[in-house]
Amino acid sequence: MSIMSSNDSVSAEFAKKAVKNAVDFHPKLFQALRSYNAEKLKADITAGIVVGIVALPLAIAFGIASGVSPTIGLITAIIGGFMVSFFGGNSVQIGGPTGAFIVIVYNIIAQFGLHGLAIATFMAGVILVLLGVFRLGTVIKFIPYPIVVGFTAGIALTIFSTQINDFLGLGLRDIPGQFIPKWGVYLRNITNISVPALATSLLSLLIIIAAPKISKKLPGALLAILIVTALSYFFGISFDWYSVETIGDRFGTMATDIPTPHGFTLNMATINMLLPSAFTIAVLGAIESLLSATVADGVTGSRTNSNTELIGQGIANITVPFFGGIPVTGAIARTMTNISNGGRTPVAGIVHALVLLLIFLFAMPLINYVPLACLAAVLMVVAYNMSGWRTIIGIFHAPKSDISVLLVTFFLTVIFDLTIAIEIGLLLAVVLFMRRVMENTEIKVYSEQLDVAEGTDLTQHEVLNVAPGVSVYEIDGPFFFGIATKFDELMRTTLASKPVVRIIRMRKVSFIDATGLHNLELLIQSSQKEGIHVVLSGVKPNVRESLEHAGIDSLVGSDHICDHISKAVTMANLIAADYRQKAAKA
Repeated sequence: MSIMSSNDSVSAEFAKKAVKNAVDFHPKLFQALRSYNAEKLKADITAGIVVGIVALPLAIAFGIASGVSPTIGLITAIIGGFMVSFFGGNSVQIGGPTGAFIVIVYNIIAQFGLHGLAIATFMAGVILVLLGVFRLGTVIKFIPYPIVVGFTAGIALTIFSTQINDFLGLGLRDIPGQFIPKWGVYLRNITNISVPALATSLLSLLIIIAAPKISKKLPGALLAILIVTALSYFFGISFDWYSVETIGDRFGTMATDIPTPHGFTLNMATINMLLPSAFTIAVLGAIESLLSATVADGVTGSRTNSNTELIGQGIANITVPFFGGIPVTGAIARTMTNISNGGRTPVAGIVHALVLLLIFLFAMPLINYVPLACLAAVLMVVAYNMSGWRTIIGIFHAPKSDISVLLVTFFLTVIFDLTIAIEIGLLLAVVLFMRRVMENTEIKVYSEQLDVAEGTDLTQHEVLNVAPGVSVYEIDGPFFFGIATKFDELMRTTLASKPVVRIIRMRKVSFIDATGLHNLELLIQSSQKEGIHVVLSGVKPNVRESLEHAGIDSLVGSDHICDHISKAVTMANLIAADYRQKAAKA
C-alpha cells in the first residue's frame, strides 16, 4: 500500500508539473459558450452587425493605403477577424487590418512584392505563436511606453502624408516611398489640385467629424462613404466638370468570390531576407493587440489571457497569407465599438466577420463607386486619432531619456521605416534602462563601524565594530555587467592601504549575471594572490545557486559565505586579529 501511495504521489506531482508547463492556450470562445444564453446572443448579434458596418470602410481604406486592392482588405478583415475571435484570449477583441501596418506592408510590397508580403506575414504568424507558446505574452506588455507612442505617432504622420495625393486630387503616380522626397513631389505639384476632389474630401471630413457630435453611435466613416458616394455619382452624371477618381477607376471591377487558397515558396535565402520585416510585423501586432486587449479589460473588467491572445493572432496571420491577405491584429477602435454596443463574448467578433462576408458577396459592385478622396479623408481622421498628440505633450514632462526614446523612434519611423525604428528604439530603451539601473545601484564602503539596520525598516539598530584591516563593500542592486565594471573600478580606486579581509555584502543583490560572476571570480583570485581573504555576506538562495554553478563557493570556501553580516564581520575580525598577532611576532 505504501508503494502504491508513493507512486500516486509521484504521479500527481508529475501531472502538476505537466499542467504547469503545458501550452497556455485557452480560447475565450469555448469558455464563453459554457454559459451562453439567448440574451447574450442577442447582444452579440447587435454589436457584431454594428462593428461589421464600422469595419467596412476601414478595411477598404487600409487595403488601398497598404498597396493592395479593397478586396484584399475585406478578405483580411473577414478571415483574420474570424480567426482572432475564434482562437483569441480576449472576449471582445475585434481583429483585422489596422492603420499601424500600412507603412510596413507598403514598404514590403515595394521591395519584395505580394509574394514577399505573404511570406513575411506567415513568418510573423509563426513568431506570434511561438511568443504565446513560450509564455512571453506578459513580457510584450513591458515594452517602454515612449517607444509605442513614438512609432504610433510616426505611423500616423506617414499615413497622413500618403493620403495627400488623393485628398487634394493631384493625380500623381509612382510617388516616392520616403517621407521627404514624397513631400518634395507634393510641393512641386501643388498647383495641380483638383477642386472637385478637394471638395469631396472636405465634405467627407466634415461628415466624419460631425457624426459623433450628433450621436456617439453614428459610424462617421460609413456615413461619409454612403452620402459622399451618392452625391459624387449624382454630380458625375449631371455635370461634365465634376470628375473624381473612384475605387473602380483605379482597381477595375473587383471579384466577389473568396480567393482560392494558394501556397508560396519558402527557402533559407527568402527567410533571411524577410525575417526583419516579419519580426517587425510580429512585434507591432503583439503590442497593438495586447494594448487593445488591456484597454478592453479596463472597460469590461474581464481578464485577457495574453499568451492565448498571441497564439490566436499568430494563427490568424498564418492563415490570411494563403488567401492573399495582409497582416492582422487587434483593432482598438473596433474593439471599443463592440464593447459600447453590448458585445461581451467572441461571438460578436464572429458575427462581425459574417456581416463583412455578406457585404463582400452581395454588395461589392457598389464599392466601385466610392471616391478615393473620401477614403483619404477617412484615413486622415484615423491618422489623427492614432497620433496621440496629447500623450506626446504629456511625455515631454517626463525624464529626458524617455523624451529621447520617443523622438528617436518617431523620426526613424518617419524618415526611414518602422523596422529600423523598432529595432533602434528597443536598443536605445535597453541602454537607457541599464544606465538608470547603474545610476540607482549604489556600492557603499564601510570601515570601523557598520549599522546592521541601515537600509531596512528595522527601528532597533545594531552597530558592529569593524576591525582595522577589514573593508566592507555593499552592493545595493543587481550585480550585472555594468555594475560589475563599476564595482571593479571602485575596488581599485578606494583602497588607501591593502586590507586583510574584504567583506562583500550581497543582501540586496537580486541576481548576478555571467559578467558579475566572472568579475567576482577575478576579484577573489587576485585577492587571494595578495593574501587577502574574501568573505561573502547575505547571499540570497538564487544568487548562491549561481555562485555554486560557477564554482565560486569552492574558490572562496563555503565557510566564507555567510548568511548574515554579523557572522561575516565576526569571522573577518578574527582573521584580522590573527594576522596582526602573526605580524607582531614577526
